[in-house]
Amino acid sequence: MSTSTLPAFCEGVQYFGEPLPNFEKFGATPTIAPGMKAIADPHDVAAVYQTLLAADALRYLTLQVTSSKASGHPGGFASCVEAYVSLVMLGHKNIPTEVGHHAPGFYSAMFMDRSLEAMGITTVTQMRERFREKHGLLGHLSGYIPGILAPAGPLGQGQHFAMAGALLHPDKLFPVTIGDGGLGEPYIMSSIGHFHTAFPKATNFLPVLVWNGYSQEHHSMVSTWDNDRMIAYWQGNGFEEVILVDAKVFDDADQPGAYVDSTQFSFDQRLVFTEAVLSAADKAAKSALGGKLTVLILKQLKGAGMHARGAKSHNLYPQHTLDNPDIIAALKTRALSPEAWSTVRANLERAGGGPAAQTAITESVYPLSTLPALKLEDFEVGGANKVATTSMGLLVGQVGTADRRYLVTNADGNEASGIANINQALKIIHPTPDPLYNQAPDGQVYEPLSEDACAGLAAGLALLGSRSLWCSYESFAINGLPIWQTVTQAMAELRRLTPSTVCLFTAGALEQGRNGWTHQRPEVENYYAAMMRNGNIFLLFPTDSNSIQASYEWAISTHNKGIVIVASKSPLPIRTTLEQSRQALRDGAIVLQETPGTKTVVFAVIGDITLLPVFEAAKQLAQAGIGARIVSVVNPRRLYRPTDVAWETCSDPDGGFLDDAGFENLFGGDALIAVTGGASGTLEPVILRTTAKRETFAWKRGETTASAGELMAFNGITADALVHRATQLVS
Repeated sequence: MSTSTLPAFCEGVQYFGEPLPNFEKFGATPTIAPGMKAIADPHDVAAVYQTLLAADALRYLTLQVTSSKASGHPGGFASCVEAYVSLVMLGHKNIPTEVGHHAPGFYSAMFMDRSLEAMGITTVTQMRERFREKHGLLGHLSGYIPGILAPAGPLGQGQHFAMAGALLHPDKLFPVTIGDGGLGEPYIMSSIGHFHTAFPKATNFLPVLVWNGYSQEHHSMVSTWDNDRMIAYWQGNGFEEVILVDAKVFDDADQPGAYVDSTQFSFDQRLVFTEAVLSAADKAAKSALGGKLTVLILKQLKGAGMHARGAKSHNLYPQHTLDNPDIIAALKTRALSPEAWSTVRANLERAGGGPAAQTAITESVYPLSTLPALKLEDFEVGGANKVATTSMGLLVGQVGTADRRYLVTNADGNEASGIANINQALKIIHPTPDPLYNQAPDGQVYEPLSEDACAGLAAGLALLGSRSLWCSYESFAINGLPIWQTVTQAMAELRRLTPSTVCLFTAGALEQGRNGWTHQRPEVENYYAAMMRNGNIFLLFPTDSNSIQASYEWAISTHNKGIVIVASKSPLPIRTTLEQSRQALRDGAIVLQETPGTKTVVFAVIGDITLLPVFEAAKQLAQAGIGARIVSVVNPRRLYRPTDVAWETCSDPDGGFLDDAGFENLFGGDALIAVTGGASGTLEPVILRTTAKRETFAWKRGETTASAGELMAFNGITADALVHRATQLVS
């Protein structure tokens, strides 16, 4: 094939090689014919041969693309590429990963199956140019990339996406690659274990362990295990079918050590090894789809076929340019003929029914049940005290009854958060039916004792298109935040609409007096406060039971956002009507009370319990002739200025911000005191915009106390302290 007749997509390929042995016989005609979605037989010689070609193609692309920027991570994916390609050749393209460092390998696969054409990348040259660049191929996987099922960055997250996909699409397989470096994270096995207990029939996710002996910078912590111990580990964690392929068994190059590189085998032996992986992948896929909890393990040296081996292959250093001798040697060794590139392109494009950008489950909007209008109760202002979380729980029950896919997750128990009514309406998923504890095998309340598992499945379901709710004690939520943040960042980039990931955080620090500081960690609110600037994060502090109903009503109607509702489980006064609550969500805040005086002190208050000392302070100030305006800050993100927030960069942008005139009407006065029983960062928008003399009263640290009032006093949040500081500010 002359240069002029090279496949157009090969523009930018640095090196081409001679056809491999028997190419005309086994490699020239794509084994996946037009109209087919997969190979017919994993033992067919042509299918095995062309699976090997695809593995070499992805190795070559991964190394050349990363070398073009002397940046990125080629080694990990190189060690599992035979397993990945085998699953694709078998027609499976819904493949998330736990390993963000495998990004260049996944991008190479998306390029070869033409998915990247959806973002204007049609040649290797363009792929090289846009790798690790803005609006290009991100350093780690993201939902922004066509065909990529889910984001990947921090370890221990990928299995959540695979399990969520398995729940929503029981007829499809969701393989998920897991690195042995990340296997040390406890979240992987614990989350799979609870999921399998709760959903024993949903076995159509397939962990694919990349057992290559190395982590990021050293040997992996499981590198000393032998095969029997690794098999026993998975069996001990409930896996019925453990399928392990060890490259060492096929080595005819006398490589030392337990981990070997299959690209060093003779060509004939490489084919034998590839057939073993292909048939193992076929067996594993059928087992997982057939109702058995299954794992596929590929044991092969990290960096197989790359410029280096072991941890040294993990990432490229500044010297690893396309002119580096080690890079050149590796690329030339892996180089394919133009004809082989054409075969690989045809097979990977046809596999699964077309490019992943068109066929992956995340490339279309998941069909949802239509929700009826929620039945809200407009409690009378000044009437009997109500528990806000309980009021929201009634609405959650309505949503779950109408949408049987809807899932509620909670690690510490709904009853402890004042939302036992959720359990009563939707039932806790448990293999032991028990009406006393609201347990049923077909329930919709998922309760593993792990915030990571709760946040992971709830956020994963939302990312893949379904409705969910993550409930947590505010103080414990930090253990689930990493994956929730990962998902919300991905939602900001998605090319499709998906339900927002919604959270309810209850039992705030002020309610946890007798439990002491172990349950008093509202500093987590600063984490969310910082995220509000992302553009699609909304941190809501409902004033009362009416306010929380309006908050959830709005949250369940939104898309591509992360919405956190923080509320108390104590009976508290009703201070707003439903309509006022909706207005507060639109404007960011609402005036609860205004008393006249010679001067006006504005109290900008976040929370519900914290309003108690503020109202008392306003009463005392009135007696001194000083006016006060109490403003409940419900939706602080609305109080930022548009330029403070990256809202316009979101795929589903929300540009709703309170203008300067509206801000002045709410917060204009002679002095402003910002009050929160949590972290002060939540009030940044108010402090940022006010021009009045100002002060902040906020959480400092926890202590064991008998009441919320005593705990507020420990943190300096008392009526007397507020009055004293207000008087100083207006004097």
